[in-house]
Amino acid sequence: MFKKILIAADGSDHSIRSAKKAIYLAEQNPDAEVTVVYAIDGQTSKEDILHHFDKSVVDEARKRRLQPIEKILKEKGVSYELKILQGEPGPAIVEYANQRDFDIVVVGSRGLNALQEMVLGSVSHKIAKRVKAPVMIVK
Repeated sequence: MFKKILIAADGSDHSIRSAKKAIYLAEQNPDAEVTVVYAIDGQTSKEDILHHFDKSVVDEARKRRLQPIEKILKEKGVSYELKILQGEPGPAIVEYANQRDFDIVVVGSRGLNALQEMVLGSVSHKIAKRVKAPVMIVK
């Protein structure tokens, strides 16, 4: 089964649902390792800094978005690590995934940024097209 699982997350309901599916996959293999990535684009980063001024507060707010996923991982006893990536989410996640040997990448069909999905194309679509590993898109 799958040993190295990447979850692309942003704290949205879709990313939490996709994380639950990924965690289910991880539970099938006692040696599974899960990496949860959250990509921050330049605009979001600027807005975070303008609203909070303090980098430690910004970092804590970003981690808080992933807390529901982290809570489930802990409850299920799944080995995991969290990674915050800088850059446009689609390309940043693709680059991260392709530089490592993941068995599967799991992503929600939609995220927090509705405008990006309508105008530029969805992050999940970019990931599915460009990641070398199998990709599961969860609705």
